[in-house]
Amino acid sequence: MTDRAFCVVRAGALTTVQDLGRAGHAHLGVPRAGALDEPAHRLANRLVGNPETSATLETTLTGCAVRVRTDTVAAVTGAPCPVTVDGRPAPWGAPVRVPAGAVLDAGPATAGLRSYLAFAGGVDAEPVLGSRAADLLSGLGPAPLSDGGVLPLGTPYGPPASVDAVPRSGLPVAELVLPCVLGPRDDWFTEAGLRTLATGRFRVSSASNRIGLRTEGPPLERRKDGELPSEGMPLGALQVPPNGLPVLFLNDHPTTGGYPVVGVVPERFLAAAAQAAPGTPVRFVPRRSRASG
Repeated sequence: MTDRAFCVVRAGALTTVQDLGRAGHAHLGVPRAGALDEPAHRLANRLVGNPETSATLETTLTGCAVRVRTDTVAAVTGAPCPVTVDGRPAPWGAPVRVPAGAVLDAGPATAGLRSYLAFAGGVDAEPVLGSRAADLLSGLGPAPLSDGGVLPLGTPYGPPASVDAVPRSGLPVAELVLPCVLGPRDDWFTEAGLRTLATGRFRVSSASNRIGLRTEGPPLERRKDGELPSEGMPLGALQVPPNGLPVLFLNDHPTTGGYPVVGVVPERFLAAAAQAAPGTPVRFVPRRSRASG
């Protein structure tokens, strides 16, 4: 076993290996996967001198702790959380030197949901279809971390970044505001249903996961009964199942589906959705595409 590795001391509620995902395989039924808060993932890699394509650890709510087997540099970004090295406080959002045998602990998120741990050289899990990302829907990529597991680290690329401070991505947010372009199946909903989408008081459901952000609130009234033949589903699709409550598709979403998509949220707004804790108020801002006038 190589010394360039770490052992999982505390896996947390859900910690997975993520990179920028395996785009380009939807025609094969393979979701994109990858870091849900992509800006936080990219920043963590930059802080330790990695390319932004390197794999990081994505934690969920409770963080994680690992014991490194080699001297390394790490950084924690995304949801703010307490960071320690062998129990001693270390900075969040900055490069941290971690000596061989020490435990790096990213504690519970103090705002938001998902933190990102980058290590110099990246997490060197076995790539599948060109990506090291764990996909919870298809099962591709490395399994979620478990206590006692060991993962290899790659060879460092260069020196860590010199920074004084980094942004906290607008966390926390009192309300998640999600613009969405209506269509392609907004005609399956009544005018009253579309008004509900624009004015309804929604909140993030505790049933949300990497597949989709589920909402609680008033159901959207349908104009058409029944369901569609299965059709392609893009990242950011706002699908409405029979209960009438919109589901925002995130990185591990299925590539096809038979429930109508009332609109699509542009990708640049999805990082905020990935950090929205259960109970966070959600407001949708629907608009027509320019092509539809």
